[in-house]
Amino acid sequence: MKVKVWKEQVVIPTYEVGAPEKNPMFLEKRVYQGSSGVVYPYPVIEKISDVPADKSYEALYLENEYIKVMVLPELGGRIQMAYDKIGKRHFIYYNHVIKPALVGLTGPWISGGIEFNWPQHHRPSTYTPVDFAIEELPDGGATVWVNERERMFHQRGAAGFTLRPGKAVIEIQGRVYNPTPVPQTFLWWANPAVAVNDRYQSVFPPDVNAVFDHGKRDVSTFPIATGVYYKMDYSAGVDISRYKNIPVPTSYMAVLSKYDFVGGYENDTQAGLLHVADHHVSPGKKQWTWGNGDFGVAWDRNLTDADGPYIELMTGVYTDNQPDFTWLQPYEEKTFVQYFMPYRELGVVKNASKDLLINVEKEGGRLVVKAFATSARSGVTVRLSVAGRELFAETTDLSPEKVYARSVETAVEDLSQVLLEVADAATGETLLAWQGHSDGIPEIPEPARAAREPGEIRTNEELFLTGQHIEQYRHATYDPTHYYREALKRDPSDIRNNNALGLWLLRRGKFAESEPYFRAAIKRQTERNPNPYDGEPLYNLGLSLKFQGRLDEAYDAFYKSTWNGAWQDSGYFSLAQISCQRGNFREALCEIGKSLLRNGNNLLGRHLKTAVLRKLGCRDEAAAYAAESLEIDKFNFGCLFETYLLSGQEADLEAFAAQMRRDSHNWEEVALDYIDAGFCDEAEQVLLLAQTYCTAVSPLVYYYLGYARKLAGKDAAASEAFGAGAAKEPGTCFPNRLEAILALQAAIAGNPRDAKAYYYLGNLWYDKRQHGDAIAAWEQSVEIDPTFPTALRNLALGYFNKQDRRDEAVALLEKAYSLDTSDSRILMELDQLYKRLNRTHSERFAFLDAHRDEVNDRDDLYLEYVTLLNQLGRYDEARVLIDNRKFHPWEGGEGKVPAQYQIARTELAKEAIAAGRQQDAVALLEACFVYPHNLGEGKLHGAQENDFNYWLGVAYAGMGDRAKAESRFSLASEGLSDPTDARYYNDQKPDKIFYQGLALLQLGRTGEARSRFNKLIAYGEKHLFDEMKIDYFAVSLPDLLIWEDDLDRRNRIHCNYMMGLGHLGLGNRGQALKFLEAAAALDNNHQGVAVHLKMARENITGL
Repeated sequence: MKVKVWKEQVVIPTYEVGAPEKNPMFLEKRVYQGSSGVVYPYPVIEKISDVPADKSYEALYLENEYIKVMVLPELGGRIQMAYDKIGKRHFIYYNHVIKPALVGLTGPWISGGIEFNWPQHHRPSTYTPVDFAIEELPDGGATVWVNERERMFHQRGAAGFTLRPGKAVIEIQGRVYNPTPVPQTFLWWANPAVAVNDRYQSVFPPDVNAVFDHGKRDVSTFPIATGVYYKMDYSAGVDISRYKNIPVPTSYMAVLSKYDFVGGYENDTQAGLLHVADHHVSPGKKQWTWGNGDFGVAWDRNLTDADGPYIELMTGVYTDNQPDFTWLQPYEEKTFVQYFMPYRELGVVKNASKDLLINVEKEGGRLVVKAFATSARSGVTVRLSVAGRELFAETTDLSPEKVYARSVETAVEDLSQVLLEVADAATGETLLAWQGHSDGIPEIPEPARAAREPGEIRTNEELFLTGQHIEQYRHATYDPTHYYREALKRDPSDIRNNNALGLWLLRRGKFAESEPYFRAAIKRQTERNPNPYDGEPLYNLGLSLKFQGRLDEAYDAFYKSTWNGAWQDSGYFSLAQISCQRGNFREALCEIGKSLLRNGNNLLGRHLKTAVLRKLGCRDEAAAYAAESLEIDKFNFGCLFETYLLSGQEADLEAFAAQMRRDSHNWEEVALDYIDAGFCDEAEQVLLLAQTYCTAVSPLVYYYLGYARKLAGKDAAASEAFGAGAAKEPGTCFPNRLEAILALQAAIAGNPRDAKAYYYLGNLWYDKRQHGDAIAAWEQSVEIDPTFPTALRNLALGYFNKQDRRDEAVALLEKAYSLDTSDSRILMELDQLYKRLNRTHSERFAFLDAHRDEVNDRDDLYLEYVTLLNQLGRYDEARVLIDNRKFHPWEGGEGKVPAQYQIARTELAKEAIAAGRQQDAVALLEACFVYPHNLGEGKLHGAQENDFNYWLGVAYAGMGDRAKAESRFSLASEGLSDPTDARYYNDQKPDKIFYQGLALLQLGRTGEARSRFNKLIAYGEKHLFDEMKIDYFAVSLPDLLIWEDDLDRRNRIHCNYMMGLGHLGLGNRGQALKFLEAAAALDNNHQGVAVHLKMARENITGL
């Protein structure tokens, strides 16, 4: 049967997302999935509809005898549906609605299907369209290809989903390619979702005895956890391979396994999913769950209407953890294959390949053997032995339709000496085997350790390796240059640290500043001989000089780098580019030939060779080479355009335009590939065509067009293009390519009054952490055009965060908002700035109240409005507003909405108690234990509720019900009693310990109560002057807040708060007021401080 492949319009109920945010987000210290949460140059989307609407999508289908697959290119190229026709089941979680939640790096993310996370997790473009193509194969199979050239690091990734006749397996061919001249890092995690219930368990290989958390910051035994993991006490011995046993959000990733598979199994339906890939390139085996508690159920509810809970069964290629990034050298491509397959009846398999799955289990006094094949296979021998003694050998046929099963009686007590083999009966070749082993006492690896401060590191080698690790893992809060500079302070001629710091500067567009570091490295390398072992500093020097326009010097540096074999690929490619710029095409042909000899799959190299052949008049050879290149890779857009240039046929132009899609990003990338090699006329053609074919044309199209014309000596035409770029609406144009620096600088040189060019250049510099350059560019932009709100807003950001020019920042942001009062994002940022500056609550409330339409437009503004109502004592109004909105929290940012929900009710309850309305108080406080669905989140297992229980005890005592009062006081007295810095929302807050103490006083346990209060005081005294840093292993700090915080100030507030609570509990009212007032003076928005300061002033503790 030939595999069917087709396109079809499908209609899916969809919760639409809001418009992309037009203000660029520079989230330099945001932590996401254990690494940098920077989103620039992508826009964020922060709004999701509460009501679905039918929406049509172009779906791509594959179907053979066993499996049917649906791919959605408009949603990141994910596999949306995978159906097992034999088992009559979706073996991947099938979500029947498109219901995004704010889980992705840039906002919207959907559950279900198989998502492909690359070059980081979650993929920035997971909810955006990608390129696609269909390929029919000679064996009757078919492949659906999806492709993307991402915007953050400009890497290229592609996945080919293949079904073959007669095979019950999805084959996925992955390709990741670095088309940039500098090394890049990436990870690849395929992310299949699997439907779960209490009978589900993950299927990890038999040699996995331990699992790591994100960043390897924690470790647990597996499958039986015996310690504390994700704050859950599993010391009794809990099987965490079972979904039913994990109540909280939990990730675990296998410590190195020598098996090629990982999967999941539904014990009720007797069916599962298995992934198979060579463990040498695909070591990553991970399970993630929201947990089966109220918290997880709420997130499941946010992501689907009726399809229930799921887990993510993730499979990592070139990675075994998150974050765990691998290097891609300049122009390097890595390829790999993954297989996903449905299976049934086997249980927890012991071994698997893409062709066979096997299991053996001990059931009573028998061994039960099962085998399953993903295609029809005749004449195989299944053999079972124990301790070298054969129990049976049976020759049979296997197929996807029928599971082989046989049991045999045996006296063995365990599987340690069992050997199960499947062999080809004709040849005797072993096709798959599993050998049991003694469990013994497995070694459990140690968790990772945080990087030390540069001054604490003894050697330059360790300084280099630490800096490189921070770069490689895209650490959100540590700066690699601190390590490189410390090394160079000790040894100014250190080769590796000079090269690393130079490359860091080069990546950030500081071409001239990078040059001395490369020259210092080369000087040390060549002290005793002119031919260094490593050509990288020479190659990097060539890049620095090329970007500076010093082509002759660059050519010499590149050529010398090719004396080293490792740099012949990229070195000769760079030489060919310069030869093309000089018009030396015969020399270029020789050089590109040498480059391709080392790296024949360099897409840019193949494009360049085709263009050179065309320039040399070898049109037939060029056309044949372009065709060959497109056979290798259908998404070589450069060769696709060369095909059109060579033929001049309208059909070839239309084919090129169709593959490029209607977004101008792909067109810009192809044009820059031409510009980098001096093919300015071809770049001009591409960019002019983009204006015709694209529905969304970025201003960069015009700036790059002007740059190409300028390089070609067409000054008048260049000015015209630059002018068109300046006149274009900015939208979400956020440049970040190094070439954009040169293009924008050329535009400014031609027209120093181009405010938009300065604005774009400022964005780019700020993203590159060149804050002084960014601020200077924005100042120029604002001076030329003081009416553009985004430039004013950006300059306010730079002034406040980098230069502490607070008053000027406020004035700029106020002006920005006055120019566009419909911009609710700027309104939110302005209010947050007022909040940082301790403006009064009444002043801020009046400001927001004057802009209620914009407040209602955003969850965070609406919540801030509610918070101000609580802070102003208008608790009932706050309660009503919370109860009448559906909130959409960011993953990792939970806890904010429930906090206001609970504060409003708790304070109303305290008022009711004071007024003698204890029954009303009980009702209000009981509501605090249950999170209504409209809050958008559920209660986390182990949530600390000491305060609610305490005030319930007070209410019941006021009603004369001592038994209920004591029951509640007893509950309020429980929990962790040691204070912490409470960095995360699910950390125990100090007021919970305070209420433990108050409850213990109510119970007459005075000594224990005083212990609680003294611990709070002692912690505050000890840590008041600590210097604070964000946790090295922080996994999720997702807030999209642009105003940088002072962590030391935050710590002083926290410690004063603790000391105030401790003294309040001990009855030292004067001391309590002193510390609480000190905390309030530092931050008038700390609600815990405000609540307990009021209690201290009014001397009301319920005692």
